[in-house]
Amino acid sequence: MFNSEFCRLAGIEHPILQAGMGPFTDARLAAAVSNAGALGSIGAANRTPDALTAEIERMRELTNRPFVVNHLVSNLDRDAFSLTLEMKVPIVSFALGDPSELVQLAHDAGALVIQQVHTVAQARQAAGRGVDVVIAQGGEAGGFGQHVGALALVPQVVDAVHPIPVLAAGGIADGRGLAASLVLGAQGVNLGTRFLASVEAPIGDGYKKAILAAQSEQTTKVEVWNDFMPAPGRGGYGTVPRAIRTPFIESWEGRRVEASMSSDQLRSEVMTAAQQGRFHEYVPFAGQSVGLIQDILPAAEIVKRIVTEAQLILAAAHKFTV
Repeated sequence: MFNSEFCRLAGIEHPILQAGMGPFTDARLAAAVSNAGALGSIGAANRTPDALTAEIERMRELTNRPFVVNHLVSNLDRDAFSLTLEMKVPIVSFALGDPSELVQLAHDAGALVIQQVHTVAQARQAAGRGVDVVIAQGGEAGGFGQHVGALALVPQVVDAVHPIPVLAAGGIADGRGLAASLVLGAQGVNLGTRFLASVEAPIGDGYKKAILAAQSEQTTKVEVWNDFMPAPGRGGYGTVPRAIRTPFIESWEGRRVEASMSSDQLRSEVMTAAQQGRFHEYVPFAGQSVGLIQDILPAAEIVKRIVTEAQLILAAAHKFTV
């Protein structure tokens, strides 16, 4: 166990949050993480209220441990959010925009609130809204983010929102990343890409293999995504997704005006590929931590290895001060 304020608040043993990656999460993955003593998340994005209800119910069949439901502020489904509160989900997380009055609504329903940010200004705004935990996500992270690296961002956010617990995100996939984050002043970590490369992750084998095969430098910011897909950052934090480079990305990255004009066609093509388990051929969201990921493991084993490695590293750190 870790002596972490985040662990105390969330009622968990290990300071690891599995990121709420929309349809790339489900109850099976989240429950495996929570049952391992960390904190699993179900992403509400791109799920109907009925589908989200089914996932929450399934989650409660699989675990009696704390868990999170994640909502994107930028394209919030109000019905799905109301449902989350009605079902008394213990922890709600928000990303991609100022949560505003949503924080109080979640608190009124008895939920803990976590907010993901990408800048110090966003962190201060979230603190002013009364959130319980802040995720400082560096530009190394997969999916939607901005550009400041975690090494610079995390300690600044820790200072800006003290005493609110901060979780580090971006470029973290092993115990070294957890140990480093704690030394930077964070109370834990938020991991996405590492849990995509898990047995339970509800993505195709091709996507998982693409993560194993990729090097950090093969991930890229996909500016063109916001030209043909509804941009989650608009009206919120102005984010751009990071993904493993593919021929699709290479063919469109220099043709952003054309992509905007062909948005209906491209959206249909990408969504069809996702439904067919071929999303990895198009825009496989992943962070620079891909270079650290060498195997597909059960989620519980991922948690165990990260925690064990971090404990060993922190226990041995005294040698640098002798």
